[in-house]
Amino acid sequence: MPAPIPPQLDLFEHSQDTMLRNDVLDALWRRDATAAGLALQSLRALEPLHPALPDLVKLLAALQRADQTTPFHQPATAMPTIEELEHQVVPAALAQWGPAEAVPWLAPLWRALASRAAALPFHPAQPAAHAAPLWLRAGDGPAAEAAVRGIEAWQRIPAPLAWMAEARCRSQGLDSAWPLLAELAWLAAPRLAALADAIADPLLTRLLRRFDAQFDPGDAGDAVGSPTLAWWPAWLLIDQPALLPHLRGAQPGQDSPPERSFRLLVGLLGLERQGRHAELMAGRRRLRGQQPALYAAYMRSR
Repeated sequence: MPAPIPPQLDLFEHSQDTMLRNDVLDALWRRDATAAGLALQSLRALEPLHPALPDLVKLLAALQRADQTTPFHQPATAMPTIEELEHQVVPAALAQWGPAEAVPWLAPLWRALASRAAALPFHPAQPAAHAAPLWLRAGDGPAAEAAVRGIEAWQRIPAPLAWMAEARCRSQGLDSAWPLLAELAWLAAPRLAALADAIADPLLTRLLRRFDAQFDPGDAGDAVGSPTLAWWPAWLLIDQPALLPHLRGAQPGQDSPPERSFRLLVGLLGLERQGRHAELMAGRRRLRGQQPALYAAYMRSR
């Protein structure tokens, strides 16, 4: 990847310590640890209290460790290294380069950790130690998807389900992920909200905001104890009926009231196309009994 083009220096405005800092960053960007170390020594000798020094030291140390290939044998041994990268190195890279340069520079570090964690099983108490989220941080959706598929019953576990949805969104596009997003809404609605923030897909963000502004499950929603966002897949069928071919692929979950309303709406949309009036009327009555707010939204579009 090409190095960021530094601003042209005006010697009247830029001191020697600024030029040395740029020398360190340039060497780090080229992944030349030797040159970065020498430039860092020069900067420290000239300006021992330079504000960038702590970040530069962290970045150089991370680069020097990048060639480690020893596999992790258990999640507990992987977590300190993962947490150091997440909480120390990532903030340092963002501070010195900004997101546009920091993210691609960090990707090989995440890739190396994912490779070292490849043999680790999924552990509910330490999900971050699994290879799948590390591959996602490295920007490799297909590798993340392959890692998730190695987890038994992944579609019934919130974290792997969210990883798979993110991997699909990033590597294949939003259309491929609609069924998984619906399943995530029923299984772990807060994870869907967090995933939407991470993906930042404009359509997904817009539909979630419109749902939040327009839909209130009312007393029927409160009575079943489901989070409001769990009703989003059913509402989505009403607001975006063109998504039916994608959404109908959502796998059966825990048969919650929001999922039952979703299945009923899938059936109603099919009956409308077939012109089966008597069955359509009966289905609408069931929807009104299950979730009056959804029924009202459905009828407003009819």
